[in-house]
Amino acid sequence: MIIQQLPRRESDSQQPRPATPLAGFTPVSEFIEPSSVASDMGDLASRVRALMALQNQQVLQLPLGGRLFDIVLTASGPQAYAVMAVMDAVQQSGDDAADACGPVIEDPQRSWLLWLVPPGTSERWAPHRYATCLGRPHHIALPAMTATEPPGPYWRRPCRGDRLVPPAVLRQLLDQFQPGPAPHEALLGAMLRTIS
Repeated sequence: MIIQQLPRRESDSQQPRPATPLAGFTPVSEFIEPSSVASDMGDLASRVRALMALQNQQVLQLPLGGRLFDIVLTASGPQAYAVMAVMDAVQQSGDDAADACGPVIEDPQRSWLLWLVPPGTSERWAPHRYATCLGRPHHIALPAMTATEPPGPYWRRPCRGDRLVPPAVLRQLLDQFQPGPAPHEALLGAMLRTIS
C-alpha cells in the first residue's frame, strides 16, 4: 500500500476575507381552514399534552371511548382478585409474565377495580349485577404509570400496548365469582375524574 500525503494549500490568516451577507428569513403565514382538519384531530394537542404528562409520571385525564378504551368497574376483594387470576391465565401466551391480564386499576380507597376494555364495549354491555361499564361521554383520571402499589389508585395489572381485557370473558368470570355489587353509573360518572 502506497501512502502519499496530499499537498497542502497555504493560506494567509492575516489576509482579509470578503464579507458575507446576513441570512434573511422571510416569515410565511399559512392559514388552515378548520373544515380541512379531520374531525377526530380537534383535540390532538390536548391529547399529546396528556400523554406527555403520563410519561412524566403525572396523573392523566382521558376521555373514555373513542379509539382508546372503555372501563368495566367492579368491587375489589377476594372474588375480584380470583377473576383477575383466571384472566391472567386466559390472556397469557408465550413469554408473558404471570400477570398477563390486560390493564386493571385498583382504587383501594373506594374498593374498586377498573378493567380497561376495548372501546365501544359500553354500547354493547347489558346491565350486570356485579359490574358497570362506562364509555363516552365520561372521562377517567389514570394513575402515573409507575404507580404499582398503594397509597392511592395504582395499576394492579400494568398498562400494556398489546392488550385490553376481553369483555365477554370478563362478564362470564364476574357471573361465576360474583364480586360485590358495583356502584351506580350516575355516581361513577361524577367520580371518575377524581380517582387519581
